[in-house]
Amino acid sequence: MTQRFDVHPDNPQQRLLQQAVALLARGEILAVPTDSSYALACRIADKDAAAKIRRIRGIDEKHYLSLLCRNLSELSTYARVDNQQFRRIKSATPGPFTFILEASKEVPRRLSHPAARTIGLRVPDHKVLQALLELHGEPLLASTYIPAGQTDPVRDADDLPEHDAGQISAIVDCGACPGEPTTIVDLSRDPMEVVRVGGGALRLLGV
Repeated sequence: MTQRFDVHPDNPQQRLLQQAVALLARGEILAVPTDSSYALACRIADKDAAAKIRRIRGIDEKHYLSLLCRNLSELSTYARVDNQQFRRIKSATPGPFTFILEASKEVPRRLSHPAARTIGLRVPDHKVLQALLELHGEPLLASTYIPAGQTDPVRDADDLPEHDAGQISAIVDCGACPGEPTTIVDLSRDPMEVVRVGGGALRLLGV
């Protein structure tokens, strides 16, 4: 059965987040809130947990997972970012954007695009998730929580499908998320390409 951590959205309880981080350290999967929707998350190094996220989502290895980062400094550790890219990212983060960038050597090769060697990264604007990331000490590997066979992401912890309850160790519940997907921007291309328009305002990127 999925454990539920009822976390205050503005003053998240450290003891609850520490329990969630302890589950991550054991190779478990969490459902975590973001500034778009809930996401399934695990440690970067945990290959089995990543495969389990794909099974829950009903997606294969061609569907790449992304990294949830604390800040721009952490993002720059896991991606190769030039000055122009950095300025664009800085103008739009934290916020509901996913940036596709060339992966650095810190990213396991199995997580990046095999040909382009790119990966999606984001710096979410969400107090509870940021507190969780701070305690965890590194990015989380994540995928938007869209239940298998459905098209809409999980927006509220109460919407957790019963058939997933035995596969997800815990959900960090701090209420409903906005529900709008992130804006995906491929900065590995020149000129950059807007792959999907979502919650992130394009004017922040100078578009």
